[in-house]
Amino acid sequence: MSTIPACPQCAMENTYPDGDNYICPDCGHEWPMAETARADDNADAVIKDANGNVLSNGDAVVLIKDLKVKGSSTTLKVGTKVKSIRLVGGDHEVDCKMDAGNFMLKACYLKKV
Repeated sequence: MSTIPACPQCAMENTYPDGDNYICPDCGHEWPMAETARADDNADAVIKDANGNVLSNGDAVVLIKDLKVKGSSTTLKVGTKVKSIRLVGGDHEVDCKMDAGNFMLKACYLKKV
């Protein structure tokens, strides 16, 4: 399997490295290899709450909206405080424990306390 990325402009996979750049012969687009390395690195991803405050592991947050739990009749109520969150990758950035169980939540529904 090739580690050379597809062209970001035309999405064709017929790309090749040339010096410090990748080149797409189909559309002629050139882009630096270093830019691709930064895009693949999610370790520097900053997760922010609904107010734009940066979240970190161990923070306490409060729900800003009632959230229905999929596959259950449980609803997480607005104002519920969650202590000691853990940040994870993916669509739901926050992993936490509450009285109702363990949940993965989106940061846009949380406010840092």
